[in-house]
Amino acid sequence: MSTTDLLDIDGAAGEGGGQVLRTALALSLITGRGFTLKNIRGGRTKPGLQRQHLTCVEAARVVGHADVDGAGLGARYLRFVPGTIRHGDHRFAVGTAGSTSLVLQTVLWPLLHAAGDSTLVIEGGTHVPMAPTATFLERAFLPALDRFGLAGRVVLDVDAHGFFPAGGGRLVVELAGGAPPVSVTWTSRGATRRVSAHAMVSQLSKDIARREVLAVAAALGLKTALGHRQTADCAIDEVQSPGPGNALHVAVESEHGVEVFSGIGERGRRAEDVAAAVVEEVQAFVAEDAPVGPHLADQLLIPMALAAVAGSGESVIRTTTPTLHTTTNADLIARFLPVAFDLIDVKPGVVDIVARRVQ
Repeated sequence: MSTTDLLDIDGAAGEGGGQVLRTALALSLITGRGFTLKNIRGGRTKPGLQRQHLTCVEAARVVGHADVDGAGLGARYLRFVPGTIRHGDHRFAVGTAGSTSLVLQTVLWPLLHAAGDSTLVIEGGTHVPMAPTATFLERAFLPALDRFGLAGRVVLDVDAHGFFPAGGGRLVVELAGGAPPVSVTWTSRGATRRVSAHAMVSQLSKDIARREVLAVAAALGLKTALGHRQTADCAIDEVQSPGPGNALHVAVESEHGVEVFSGIGERGRRAEDVAAAVVEEVQAFVAEDAPVGPHLADQLLIPMALAAVAGSGESVIRTTTPTLHTTTNADLIARFLPVAFDLIDVKPGVVDIVARRVQ
């Protein structure tokens, strides 16, 4: 592949973070088109490739037999030329508490795109700030993929929990590739059937988790009997991990889907403050009749685009106001694939995202 065939991408454009790198790697493997990426994570206070991003590059290199130039700690330029996607057993270790979920999402779509079966073991952080938690993947992301005709093609197990800064978590993921996603129309949430809170701690007082779910319960009107018998609405758990950690999740189960909102405890941050931030997101979501939250919407753009390219027709999802992550991702996907994303205002704060094939 000549240098003139490489797609030139500015990593400082749009949201200016690691999402640009991960999407570029995934779609490069799928389309066979290489790219150069300059100003990597140019919108961040600490730009360049960090260990988590290097693991994403390495995972894409191994899975796609790629030729890579510039992959180093702190690097702000990368050249990536893909080869043939290779299924099989793969193990990737971030080496820190970097997100295992984000490494998975880098190679997920290429491995689902190509025919064959794979088992991935990804080690690092499973519940860390600024990334989808493993719980979110299990309860929201994977059920959403089932709507795209991918039921049973991704099986995920949290083999060990990992929190910041110790890491040490482990995801085991089995993938069956070769079936393209089908188009979806997902525009109604329907009636809310249940809202539940779950807090977990490792090597910390269980009272932290208790305070979090009690604060959520008070704000959202959930049942709060958390003695020896936990209720269906609220639960607390102690989990094993190499270091201390805390995560809170609130799931909104509706007639047409499940959304999950997450909060990660940090040193010096009160349990009630963690709960308040999650409650704010939940209340904003429940106030609108949109089945897809802002973070999940971002992660569904690639299957929507692949379905359109495969000839399944337009896909439509209804979400709350798209984030800069989402709009940046849409722009980049459209550079790799013959698709366009239309954002159609339904009412203030609610948007339909439409993915359609273009010539």
